[in-house]
Amino acid sequence: MKRPTLSLIAVATALAAVTGFAALTAPGEPAAASAGAAPQAARLPVERTSLLCPAPSSSEIAETLTTSYTPPGTAAPASAGGAGAAKPTAVLGVAKNPAAPAAKKAQAPKAPATVTAPGKPVASEADGAVTHGLTGTATGTLAPGWTVQQTTLVPAGAARGLLGVNCSAPDTDFWFPAASTAKGRADYVHLTNPDDGIAVADIELYGPEGELKTSISQSGVEVPPHSTVPVLLGPLLAEGAQENLTAHVTTRSGRVGAALGSATDGVGSDWLSASADPTARALLPGIPADATGVRLVAFAPGDSDADLKIQLVTTAGTIVPAAAESLHVKAGMTAFVDLPDLTRGAAASLLLTPTDPKKQVPVVAALKVVRGKGSATEMAFIPAAAPVTARATVADNRAKGTALTLTAPEGAAQVKVTASAGTEGGSPATRTVSLKGGTTTVLTDLAPKGVKGSYALTVEPVAGGGPVYAARTLTVAEDGIPMFTIQTLVDDRGTVQVPTARQDLTVLDD
Repeated sequence: MKRPTLSLIAVATALAAVTGFAALTAPGEPAAASAGAAPQAARLPVERTSLLCPAPSSSEIAETLTTSYTPPGTAAPASAGGAGAAKPTAVLGVAKNPAAPAAKKAQAPKAPATVTAPGKPVASEADGAVTHGLTGTATGTLAPGWTVQQTTLVPAGAARGLLGVNCSAPDTDFWFPAASTAKGRADYVHLTNPDDGIAVADIELYGPEGELKTSISQSGVEVPPHSTVPVLLGPLLAEGAQENLTAHVTTRSGRVGAALGSATDGVGSDWLSASADPTARALLPGIPADATGVRLVAFAPGDSDADLKIQLVTTAGTIVPAAAESLHVKAGMTAFVDLPDLTRGAAASLLLTPTDPKKQVPVVAALKVVRGKGSATEMAFIPAAAPVTARATVADNRAKGTALTLTAPEGAAQVKVTASAGTEGGSPATRTVSLKGGTTTVLTDLAPKGVKGSYALTVEPVAGGGPVYAARTLTVAEDGIPMFTIQTLVDDRGTVQVPTARQDLTVLDD
């Protein structure tokens, strides 16, 4: 019997669906020198990137800036510049909120930010209530590293604050330690569906005693196509208010973007992005030097308890803070510890490691950080971050009030930091920064000379060093209140590894 004939074109097309290009190695070329040799995988730029942003604010005095940017430097995919190739695009569209009331001042963003070329950030503003999210897709040469930052200033009211979020890729699993349903606090999980079909999500809540019963129906939370649905956590609990929670979002069908918006009366408001995937060793970068309150919240999602050693990675070295040396996290339960006077006037990052190196129990974690005192306070969150392995970018940086935190918790490292041109002009600037192992470095002189408008920061580790974690703090003073927001830098996954296809004519024979 003859084997089914396989088309080399079909093979190439299947690989191209992942990155847009697959290399075919002809007989006689080095990769095909040995018939039994495995083809080498190639790392190619992605040709399509999707990002989702939550609804910024329902406040009629909110001011929202959406900034979009693609860093230069990634080689264009072969199909992107070929004859007849589609023009690269980076477009943001509205994700409707079916439950939002019709507010007089609610509006769509002015021509949502559209990147036209790598290396040139663009921004759009919206004043007043914006109760819908955004869904966006970048293609071709604009896809690798495409980044969208959403920054909202609410100058007054119960939810005043500077809220910042780095719009994220759609996924099916999210962890949010540091959620709460305490009195005076309003936490919403925003779910945004980028696809044409309905997405169905579940939200599980875990307190200090384990999983809590919620009022979410057995059919889950339905998110219509191209829509965003905010879910207020407080009414979900039948057991009363809980000060410290871990929220777990998963999807039964489809995929969503998820972010947790939090506001505390008289304290401030901000977005909490999802923690990095559960790991036994976690780093939370970017605690400001003048933090007046820091709370660590951790959760162990497996069947084993976790005993964590708490260390502070400072500009001078790694120390054990006097406030707490360790934290015991029971399996399936949320644990927390307050860390007063943690930084003692020096910016730092928090490192969590197993107290027993032989007992590697994965955890998720986040920090709630407060700056200021009395009525002049503001809060932000820092989720556990993954290291920047290739490149990461954060947009919407300002000439004043921007700080970049770089932490090398293990070995020494070097990173290349590039500040882009501004949204209104200027030229980019690049520097190489050396990091000592076990230390944190904070950069504040980041704006290139002559830059106008906001700019983007791109961090690229130099090969051969230890892992590097990064976070950006943006501060805007408003009526004597230190409004601020912190975003951890996430590797942009601008390239993907694809196996190299080669001709194998034996598939045509018996």
